[in-house]
Parts: sequence; C-alpha cells; structure tokens
Amino acid sequence: MSTDDAPPSWFSALDPESSELLAPPETPSRLWHGFLTARLMLALALLMLQGLSHLLTQPINAWVMGLGGVYFGLTLLTRWRATKQPPSPEMGAQWLPTIGLDLLVFSALQWLQSGSLNYAPLVVMPVLMAATLGSRLLTLSSAAAGTLLLLVQTWSLHLLTGNDPAGPLMQAGITGCGYFVVGLLVHQLAQRLAREERISNSSRLAAQVQAQVNTLVIDHLRDGVLVIDAREVVCALNPAARALLGPAAAQSAPGFWLGAHPQWQPLLDLARATFGQAQAQVQDTELRLDAQSQAQVHVRTRLTRSGQQEAGKLCVMFVHDLRELEARLRTEKLAAMGRVSAAMAHEIRNPLAAITQANALLEEDIQDPAQRRLVQMVQHNAQRLARIVEEVLDIARVEHQLGVDPGTAMPLDASVAACCREWCQRDPARRRVQLDLQAGQVQVSFDPEHLRRVLDNLLDNALRYQGPHPDSLQVSTRRLAAQAPSLVVWSDGAPMEPSVERHLFEPFFSSESRSSGLGLYICRQLCERHGSRIAYRREPAATRRGTLDGNAFVLDFTTAPSGGGQPQLAFDTMPS
Repeated sequence: MSTDDAPPSWFSALDPESSELLAPPETPSRLWHGFLTARLMLALALLMLQGLSHLLTQPINAWVMGLGGVYFGLTLLTRWRATKQPPSPEMGAQWLPTIGLDLLVFSALQWLQSGSLNYAPLVVMPVLMAATLGSRLLTLSSAAAGTLLLLVQTWSLHLLTGNDPAGPLMQAGITGCGYFVVGLLVHQLAQRLAREERISNSSRLAAQVQAQVNTLVIDHLRDGVLVIDAREVVCALNPAARALLGPAAAQSAPGFWLGAHPQWQPLLDLARATFGQAQAQVQDTELRLDAQSQAQVHVRTRLTRSGQQEAGKLCVMFVHDLRELEARLRTEKLAAMGRVSAAMAHEIRNPLAAITQANALLEEDIQDPAQRRLVQMVQHNAQRLARIVEEVLDIARVEHQLGVDPGTAMPLDASVAACCREWCQRDPARRRVQLDLQAGQVQVSFDPEHLRRVLDNLLDNALRYQGPHPDSLQVSTRRLAAQAPSLVVWSDGAPMEPSVERHLFEPFFSSESRSSGLGLYICRQLCERHGSRIAYRREPAATRRGTLDGNAFVLDFTTAPSGGGQPQLAFDTMPS
C-alpha cells in the first residue's frame, strides 16, 4: 500500500506525523512584529497629532514635526527590514534601532515640546519591549536610561528658565520609578509565560510520542480494535479490525456506520446492548460475522465515558479471530506431539530392526506355504512400521531447521519432469502421468531432493484415488503474469468430504487405515521451509473426455534470482 492510499492514523487529532507539535514557539515572533507594528502606528499618530494641534490652537513646531517625520521613516524602515525572530535577549547593539531609538526620540520630543503635551508616558513602550523580549539586564537598563533622560531634560529646563526644580524633579523621579516597576512586573510575567509555553510544548511533545507509541501498538495488535460512539459510528479501527470486517471496511475511512453492511449486524447488536447498560460492564461473547463461513470471532466490549454527557460514551470492541487461536493451539499441540513421536520413533526403530532380522532368519527355515504367508505378513507390516518411523523422523528433522531455507535455484520444468520420470520407473504398475510444463526456463528457490519427496507424496496420494483413464493423473506447471510460478498435481478423483479437507495437512490424519497420515504434512513443512505454499482445491482440467473437475494440489514457488536455466522439457504423457 502506498503512502497516499494508507488509512488514516488511529486518532487524527494525535497524528504522530504532524509537524505542528515540533515547530518552534511562535509567541516571541508574534510579539516582536506586534511591537514593530505598534511603533509604526505610534509614529504615524504623533505626526497626525502634531498636525491636528497646529490646525486647532498652536503654531507648528518645525523641530518636533521634523523629528516625528524622521521617527516615522526609521520605524517604517525597521518594520520593513525586520527579521522573523527578535534579536538576542542579551543587551547589545542589535537593540539600538528599536529600544535605543525610542528612548532618544521620546526624550527629545519631551525636551522640544513647547506646549502642555507630555511625552514621558511614551517611554513605557521601549521599557515594555525590553521587559517582554529581552533579559532582566536589558529591562533595567532601558528603565534607567528612560529615567536618566527624563531627569536630564527636567534639569536642563531648570537651567534655561530658572524655575524651582524640586517639583519637576520629584515628578520625574516618580515617573522613573514607574518605569522600573512596570518593567520588572512585565518581565516577570513574560518569563512565566515563556516557562509555561516551554512546559506546554514539552507536554505536547510527550503526548505526541505517546500517541505514536499507542498507534504503533494498536496497529500491530493481532486483535481487532474498534471504537464506536453513541451514534453507532466507527470512530477508529486498526488494520486487524479492517481485515476481520472484510473488504467493505478496508475501503472505508473511519466515520462509517456500523450497520452499513449486513455482515456487521452482530457487532451492531452487541454495541447497542453495550450502550443500553446502566453501568459500564464488560460484554464477552462469540459471534459469527459471515453466515456462510464456519469462522467465529470472540468479542469483548468496554464502555467508556468522555465527560459527564451521554453523547460522550464510547464503546471499545476487542475482536479476536478464533481461527488464529485454534491455529496457535494446534501448532503447540503438534510441536509437543512431534517431540514425543520422535522420541518414540527412536525407541521403536531398534526393536523393529531386530524383529525384521529375526523374521528374515525364520523365513529361511520355513517350508510350509501357510507359515511362509504368515512370515510375509510380518515382513510387510514391519516394513510399514519402518516407513512410519522414517516419516516421523523426517518431520522432526524438518521442524528442527527453523526459518526459511532459500534452497538452490533449480529449473522448475526440468526438475518436475525428472521427478515424474523417476516416480514412474520405480514401479511398473503405475499408470501414465500426463505432463504439461509451461513455466519456461524460470528457476525457483527449492531443493531438488525436497521437490522429489513432495512430488512422490502427491503422486502416491493421487494414484490411490484417480480413475482408470490415461489422463486421470496430470502434472502441470505454469507462470501467469505478475504471479509466482506454480506446480499443479491434478487427478480426476471424487471430491473430498469437508471433514477430510479441513484436516488434510494435519499429521497422523488419514482417511485410510493403512496410511500413516504424514505425507501431506511433510509436503507442507518442506514447502514452508523454502518459502513456498501448498494448497488443495477443486478445479477443472482439460481431458480427452472434456473438461472435468478434479482434486488439485497447487504449489506456489518463490522465484530464484535470474541465472542460467536449462531448456524447457514438455511431454504429452510419460509412460511407466
């Protein structure tokens, strides 16, 4: 599945792929540009105020008007060339175009004004900028510079006019104290805000990591997980739940109605029963999602509550496929059975060899035909027991080799032809095998000796149930486009009973009393060891009597890396 076709994450609100949580905080940048814009608007307001004052009462002050125009031009230039982030909080020359310029301009306006206008409160703005975006040292320095300039301006006016300086100096001192108080308070608030923002970002990052872990865990669970709200809408589900709900859910994004498909009706009824409970109790039951299938699922529900509202209820369903549980139990059972069987086979082989040898010695001294028949019966059953012992030991050897064995690259058609020829030549009583080898020069990853053992078991099994016609037993290879090469052993026998087909590849299971029931199990183990698959199905085949349905065992191989292959071998029939 491509990235574009991938289903939405478990909860889109906590999407671990979102880059928003990893982005740097934008608060300093917004404050920086907000202050620059406020300076520009303040410069424009000063120009307009001077013009309005001239129109109403006072003559224009060229120095004040010119200084206002210069300040407006410099603030406009600073705003235009401003960086995205503010300068470093430490005190330095980078703050001169903003804080330093504001202090000088506002102090000069206070010194040059000739009317009743008071520009001293404007010094609060650079102090606020230093307190919000700068360090404590920069805040105290800005407040001290503003206070000092205000005191110098008050004393210079005393020298020029000769008025009593006590009142103006006291007023300037109180104003300077206000600068310090406002600067320190705002700086403390700004530091606390920055600290809270760092904690918030850290918490959001931790939530993102936790959401990613939850997503990975839930998406890789073998159990299906569904979250259903009170409207019977599936809010979220993991890939295992999609697989259990079928193709309709695989094509649907979260947010579909649980009753949209008849197959999901048992889950819908269970969700309604869960929501109808007075208390959040656990519902535990087994359901069958598909009426045509024997497969059942085990469903557990839990009811949660988001807040105190009824609409906030969520039903969480845990759906477990009982087929996987049965397969796991069967695997463990077979593993234990294999260990016991291998131990018993080792113990049986030695006394069995003694029995066979004693029976051979006894046969040399017996002349009575009736007794010789008894001896031959003992010999035949001893040989049968010896074959069963060897098959049990073969299973132990195959299961002992863990993992997938890539084997060797062998030409499929040539190897199948050689194995079939050898099988026919070992017993003249065997009928003809019709070959149809169409895989070309493709090479597969499989051991030739293991292929011979697989084909011997499949051909022996087909020989017992095939019809009397020359084309009753067929072996074919094929390689369709975009598919793995395959081998098919087909016979025109009667269909298998469902009870037999269900346990076909299990060990020690056979429909015949004289069979060990290990042949097909060994075939499956050898195929899985090489990364191949074997399956049984009924499928039609072309015969001289027309197209007939028959029993087909299909092997899907893994293609080996390209290399030199042998020429294709094709035979219409292979006589014994």
